[in-house]
Amino acid sequence: MTSASWALQQAVFAALSADSGVQEVAGERIFDAVPRGAAFPYIVVGEATEKQTGATGGELSEHALAIHIWSRGGGHREIKQAAEAVCEALDGAALAPGGHSLIGLCFLSADYSRESDGETYRAVLRFRAVTEPSG
Repeated sequence: MTSASWALQQAVFAALSADSGVQEVAGERIFDAVPRGAAFPYIVVGEATEKQTGATGGELSEHALAIHIWSRGGGHREIKQAAEAVCEALDGAALAPGGHSLIGLCFLSADYSRESDGETYRAVLRFRAVTEPSG
């Protein structure tokens, strides 16, 4: 595994943290690990996979990323507004992962659900990215 996955995660986190639309719905509550007692809504840069692509083990890396959004806003409205802000911040974004070039980042899908407690809502947004080492 290369450091492309970590560099991409850092770039995604920075893009979400700097985006005014995301700030409007989640403030500074964007996490890799959620602190105990975090206020809702919040965004979690979640799981990811990375695989090398290319006919002969080329230098391209393909990434599958998940962004989770958690809300207790009383229905789907808040969670879907937050999901829209995240998509607008990331889909097609020109990120600069350290030591790598981002060839593309695109939104793939969104799943929305209400948790078993009946008051917490979750969205899982899935993205695909392709990177290559820079230089």
